[in-house]
Amino acid sequence: MRLPPGPRIRSLRGRLAWSASAVVAVWVLLLAVGANVLLGSALAGEADSVLRARAEATATTLDVAPSGSVSVDEAGDDRALDVGTWIFAGNGGLVEGPPGSSPQEDRAARHLAGRGQRTVEVGDEDPVRLFALPVTDGGTQVATVVTSTSLAPYRALERLALWGSAAVALLLLVIVHLVLRATVGRALRPVQQMSEQAARWSADDVDRRFDQQSRPTELAELAATLDGVLDRLSAVLRHEQRLTDELSHELRTPLARLRAEVELARDRRPDDPEVSAGLAAVDAAAGDMQRTIETLLTSARAGTRSAPGRCAPAAVVDALVPVAARPPGVWVDVDIDPDLVVGVDGAVLQRLLAPVLDNALRYAGSSVTVRAERDGDRVVLTVEDDGPGVAAEDVERVLRPGWRADPDDDHPGGGLGLALAARLAAASTGSIRAHPGPGGRFDVRLPPG
Repeated sequence: MRLPPGPRIRSLRGRLAWSASAVVAVWVLLLAVGANVLLGSALAGEADSVLRARAEATATTLDVAPSGSVSVDEAGDDRALDVGTWIFAGNGGLVEGPPGSSPQEDRAARHLAGRGQRTVEVGDEDPVRLFALPVTDGGTQVATVVTSTSLAPYRALERLALWGSAAVALLLLVIVHLVLRATVGRALRPVQQMSEQAARWSADDVDRRFDQQSRPTELAELAATLDGVLDRLSAVLRHEQRLTDELSHELRTPLARLRAEVELARDRRPDDPEVSAGLAAVDAAAGDMQRTIETLLTSARAGTRSAPGRCAPAAVVDALVPVAARPPGVWVDVDIDPDLVVGVDGAVLQRLLAPVLDNALRYAGSSVTVRAERDGDRVVLTVEDDGPGVAAEDVERVLRPGWRADPDDDHPGGGLGLALAARLAAASTGSIRAHPGPGGRFDVRLPPG
């Protein structure tokens, strides 16, 4: 028997899969961020290497006069000046600059002059990186070579790497989550199968046990635990059987003796109507007690090797209606699904419903309706009549032992029928509730079968 999960409660498989996926996601995020940071640092280092090489090549073309003036050796290869190179003298004056440079780049290059080896980035939409290389002569900086390069290709590569790593990380997480979910599901499937077996055995055959086949340690411990539970349940049922046998002997004998004494008393005083009426009432009460005890003992004995019984309310009501004391002109309408099952023994359900049905027939004007429906985790049997119903102030008292709404209504009952029905319902993990009139209505809530 598989129990449906409650609302808003995810399965253990889902929780484990999502928890593991969250841990993997954190590690993948850290790896992706770290990889992109390292890539950015490597690209920046590569750009600086290119700029340094160009600056050093340009520095070899410089000619420093004894007076400290700096000039470019025109005989040398100065094509590097055409690709973003500035040459500043030691006093900060511009010796040569690249054609087509922007004012922002010129300002940044002039700012770097005479400040040692440094780098700076300018521009937002099309960033440019500048590198300053000091040129020294005799330990004194006599010039500064500043080279620049566009960072657009590097940034494009960084963006491509970022989006690519994000896509790969997302795909990896999806695959990992699906694999984890499937793996956890396969790992928990034996647990589900064992729990379903234990549920079936506890309901039908408590003598069954899990065999001693080889299992993983965790499943072996679970099997041992379930076997222990079944052992305790079997011991409780054996104890109940012994108690039932003892009660059967202890209760039947006094009742049988009581009824025998009633018959003897009738024979001794056959002509006294009051004595005969009193003895008849005693005999009827004793018979009612005997039938009640027989019902309870039969139910207990029937459940000694299995969990509490199951029955179809439709069959029980169909058997109960013909023998009920139906007043003339009162009809009983039964509307119960034949496939509906409750977790109560048939004899107990019949004894439980009999006082409720008798009460409805007693007060009904013309009709009584018995219906049943599933309501969440309960089965609700409703007995309605078109009589006056129960007063609002009597809803709680109507199920008390010995209570009667009108003690002078000449009804032979002692007010014990509905109280007994309530006790039987409670013993079956159910309940009975009366609704205030007009119209009588009793709801019997029982566990499903």
